[in-house]
Amino acid sequence: MTKSALGISPGSLSRKRSYWERIHLDPWLLLLLIVLMVSGLGVLYSASGQDLDAVIGQGLRFIFALVVMVVLAQLSPTTFQRWAPVAYVLGVAMLVAVEIMGDMGMGAQRWLEIPGVMRFQPSELMKLAMPMMVAAWLSRRPLPPRLRDLAVCAVLIGAPVLLIARQPDLGTSLLVALSAIFVVLLAGLSWRVIALLAALAASALPLLWMNMHGYQKRRVLTFLDPETDPLGAGWNIIQSTTAIGSGGVWGKGWLKGTQSQLEFLPERHTDFIVAVLGEEFGLVGMLAFLVLYLLIICRGLWLASAAQETFGRLLAGSIMLTFFIYVFVNVGMVSGLLPVVGVPLPLVSYGGTSSVTLLAGFGILMSVHAQRRLLPR
Repeated sequence: MTKSALGISPGSLSRKRSYWERIHLDPWLLLLLIVLMVSGLGVLYSASGQDLDAVIGQGLRFIFALVVMVVLAQLSPTTFQRWAPVAYVLGVAMLVAVEIMGDMGMGAQRWLEIPGVMRFQPSELMKLAMPMMVAAWLSRRPLPPRLRDLAVCAVLIGAPVLLIARQPDLGTSLLVALSAIFVVLLAGLSWRVIALLAALAASALPLLWMNMHGYQKRRVLTFLDPETDPLGAGWNIIQSTTAIGSGGVWGKGWLKGTQSQLEFLPERHTDFIVAVLGEEFGLVGMLAFLVLYLLIICRGLWLASAAQETFGRLLAGSIMLTFFIYVFVNVGMVSGLLPVVGVPLPLVSYGGTSSVTLLAGFGILMSVHAQRRLLPR
């Protein structure tokens, strides 16, 4: 007797969805993110000079960011695709508003402030709006993309990137550009086209150099030889590499770093927090954090690779590759392997807008993975 004759439909034989599947969250990725954030709060407590208020504030931002992640995970990728143009236009409009009436801070005009409510960086929001827009555009067209489609993508990428670079914020402008470029690469460009685009980018480097601000040029020159200005532009990188090197294999111990606790290390709770980590926890501590980041990236890329729709696959892949660039650039610049461009360490450095943006990206990733379960195999 067949199963249908017994009154059992094929659908009723399907595996019952787990609790995590019903709430559209991946438990392993969520666990890794929470471990990273809790560990980051411990490092921040030391880096901020044992400022408990800063740690509590960062913890509250993490809780808010987790709520945003859970909410976004409940939406379908189709919703993100439909609203991508709105998010993009709104993001560009806010960048224009920054240009006109943005708040100044540390010599840069990067923030918008809602009096009595919040102060945020619109450029951080473009790290999601940009790849969403490019993925929405390409997903509706034949792949690999044609030349005219690439031309439209170049326009979509160029406008906000130039606005962010004018603030000036070279690090964020590069990250926003890369988040969209990753979408284009994942769309299936041939190696010939990739080589051509790389050659064009290399040929544009002199033009980029001529349009860089004086302090940005000094950062590049200092990267090549920090000792040329040890008390000026080279101070940051010299102190950070000294702090990392002095930590040795096992580190000096939590709250016992000399370079950070005696305030020789600049921006120790934001861009240079890796130096605090290396000084107090040594090579072992840094490797532990890097392994944790590697596990998050591998898990995220595995979830992205399982996407069954073009838009979700392109967007999820871009989110995880951009997260990797975040880690790579921050660790590289603090250890002296890359020029200083002002990129924070994800979910460890002090900051609110960046944390919300990053966890919102993971929420979108989990949404894409949840949609995979709902589609027919």
